[in-house]
Amino acid sequence: MMHEGVDRVAGKLDTMTVEELLAEMNATDQTVPSVVEKAIPQIKPVIESCIRAIQNGGKIIYMGAGTSGRLGVLDASECPPTFGVSPDLFTALIAGGERAIRQAVENAEDDEEQGAKELAEIATSNDVLIGIAASGRTPYVIGGINKAKELGIPTAGIVCRDSSPIAAIVDNPIELIVGEEFILGSTRLKSGTAQKLVLNMISSITMIKLGKVYDNYMVDVQASNIKLRERTIQIICDIAKVDEESAKNSLLACNYRLKAAVLVSKFHVSAMEAFEILKDYDDNLRESIEYLETKDAV
Repeated sequence: MMHEGVDRVAGKLDTMTVEELLAEMNATDQTVPSVVEKAIPQIKPVIESCIRAIQNGGKIIYMGAGTSGRLGVLDASECPPTFGVSPDLFTALIAGGERAIRQAVENAEDDEEQGAKELAEIATSNDVLIGIAASGRTPYVIGGINKAKELGIPTAGIVCRDSSPIAAIVDNPIELIVGEEFILGSTRLKSGTAQKLVLNMISSITMIKLGKVYDNYMVDVQASNIKLRERTIQIICDIAKVDEESAKNSLLACNYRLKAAVLVSKFHVSAMEAFEILKDYDDNLRESIEYLETKDAV
């Protein structure tokens, strides 16, 4: 079957078989990564501003409505268990509040004043605001952006339309021009996928550059359940080149702090010494390991 894109099937979806719909939808979804690739030059300065904000004691604020807002909530909520950061470091505002995460709140996205009010309640001058709006014109988000600009807060916008109002007013627009959706107007599809990919990039790369990842290991992962405890032990084994028993003992000695347990396992230092070294190197595992390797070589 030839895949000619959404324009060919628009208006005909209800006449197609499930197999045909799957093939066509998959074909349209495959266009999204190339759209994100084109936006990489726009994404880079946003990540750099996020790194600076956190280094200066600020936080990252996502702001959106509907699907865009829920994607912001999703990304923010996954940062603490993945990277061991405070729940406030990545914060998400969604039009309509907590209830809007699970169900639509009518007209909430149209309230520009509410967006400005909610942003002002949590923002500091060290923060970064990232507005997320597929249409590029959500009033709730525009209200937040305008308030952020009043407060001197750097702003970015993730949009899926050309020449949008939000792209025109933010410091750093990220424009993901995905084209018409498989189901016309349903921005939870290609637009949502593109936004999610970019949010993955923003939070993950920011955390990598701030020392929350060593090689490709999540070295600040919170061992809050059986699966994550097992993963934590395996990470220690891989980095320190020790067996599971040794990794478990080090982890217990370090009160489940993975980075310290790596140093204890790899260099046979005490837990207290591991904590002190990590403190000296701003909790950066690579720099701590390099220090101990240099010390051992002397």
